[in-house]
Amino acid sequence: MSESLEDVLNHTELLDAAHASAWHWRVAGTTTNQMRSTMLLALIHARMDMGPSAWNYAESMKKYFTEISETPDWELAFVYAIHAWAALACGNLDEYKVSYHKASLCLDAIKDPEDRAVVLKTFSLIPKM
Repeated sequence: MSESLEDVLNHTELLDAAHASAWHWRVAGTTTNQMRSTMLLALIHARMDMGPSAWNYAESMKKYFTEISETPDWELAFVYAIHAWAALACGNLDEYKVSYHKASLCLDAIKDPEDRAVVLKTFSLIPKM
């Protein structure tokens, strides 16, 4: 995931790369690969303040990852963190608060410290309300 706000705001190449990745995984990947690329689209769209599209992508990936039992702890933390950011970008403060809280809980529950550190890089960029 992108770790710097400046990277997104100043380089629309990230948006192009996220969409290229989504296209690739739609053609060549599994459903999980496709939903991970949808998660990336939700993140980049949210960070670029593209609320409606961020929200649509976030809702889709959240539904998928929360309905399957094999979602790893680190990935569930990403799901809720990105969902929170998309909700904020869309102006849905109630959903933002719920998902931000769930992301915090999931982040605390990540067993591997290295995985937690990776998720924390994205989580720490989410605007606080």
